[in-house]
Amino acid sequence: MNRARWGAVAPLILGTTASQALLVVLAPTVVAIGADLGASVATVGQARSVTAAVAITVSVILSTRPAVWPVPRLLKAGALLAVLACALVAAAGSVGTFLAAHVLVGIAFALLLSGGFGGLGSFEGSERAWAAGHVAAANALAWVVVNPVAAWLTAAWSWRAAQAVPATIAVVALLSARRSVPVEAAPESGPAGPGLAPPGSGLAPPGPMATAQPSVTAGRWAPLTDPSARRWVVAETAAFTAWTSLLTFAGAYFIQRTAADEATVGWLLAAGAAAYLLTSTRSAVLARRLRTRTLVAASATAMGLLMPLMLAVASTRVGAVVAFCLLGLLAGIRTPASARLGLDQLPGRSGAMMATRTAATQLGYLLGAVAGGTLIAVWGYRALGLALGAVMLLSAALALRIADSRRPPGASGSVR
Repeated sequence: MNRARWGAVAPLILGTTASQALLVVLAPTVVAIGADLGASVATVGQARSVTAAVAITVSVILSTRPAVWPVPRLLKAGALLAVLACALVAAAGSVGTFLAAHVLVGIAFALLLSGGFGGLGSFEGSERAWAAGHVAAANALAWVVVNPVAAWLTAAWSWRAAQAVPATIAVVALLSARRSVPVEAAPESGPAGPGLAPPGSGLAPPGPMATAQPSVTAGRWAPLTDPSARRWVVAETAAFTAWTSLLTFAGAYFIQRTAADEATVGWLLAAGAAAYLLTSTRSAVLARRLRTRTLVAASATAMGLLMPLMLAVASTRVGAVVAFCLLGLLAGIRTPASARLGLDQLPGRSGAMMATRTAATQLGYLLGAVAGGTLIAVWGYRALGLALGAVMLLSAALALRIADSRRPPGASGSVR
């Protein structure tokens, strides 16, 4: 990959990493936060619900105004707010102020994640599969970097010190945001045409002919009014409900069910993230061989079978960690493939679709945190595993009904 491609994707990776770091830092610190503030793990976990509710609202607004919030502005504003949010969380003196600080976390998250994935609209063809894999890998990069460091800081000093980790990543994202490629809105009179990228670059240049979002009027509710796009939104919401619920409570599961200490949990969670990173950065290879919808459905099905094995069947720490790492491998395939499938639903409306994706992921966080916390409190981790598996299988079934008009980029023949 040449320098121009890496230069274009690097701000998206950093912005997405910063967004995930805001969430990931809760996993290795949730038990310590509860002990310090006098609350249960389930109660502290509702910080994800607050973040999710705010992020959903902000993402819906962003999806209706893609021209007002271009990618560079999203990344800059999100990074600035992320630094402030980390400071407020670290200063919280009660459960109430801790949860209130996550309102700002939700705003920063929505801006950063929408900008990170929305920037994929500046890539075309096979380069989009490459870029999507690396941007999706930022999810895992946050787990690999944040979990061990945050867990160590929590054990050595305090969970408050751990907030310096996402804040630092946000500063780096802010510095890189000026290099991001804007994806300009298309004229209201018609849809965007195909990008006229320089041969071999894989990048669509800014301008009216770039891969672009429609006008505010033309695309306001398009992701929910188009039948196939709507099915994708529902499938993505179901998948993230299951996956993010697992991530929210995985740290507590390893501590409470396998007797792992906080420092060890940081490394266990990082192992699963490393597995995700491995497959997501290589997902373009699978994209050349299989249709996008097939990748999404097959990986979601396998995840739906593994989730109960981890939480309801595995009886040892080794077994649970192996299952968690396998889930990470599969999620690294599903996430970038599903993002590409979403972008293909409404060509030329990448900003609206990816802002809607942010809303879907956060609705998943909201439902997953609330339902997961309830299931753990009432019936335990076994019930959580069975429920998450069922929801992920539902997502796989829905994915098979999403329109997929593209052949794998390496297949013979033209796009259908």
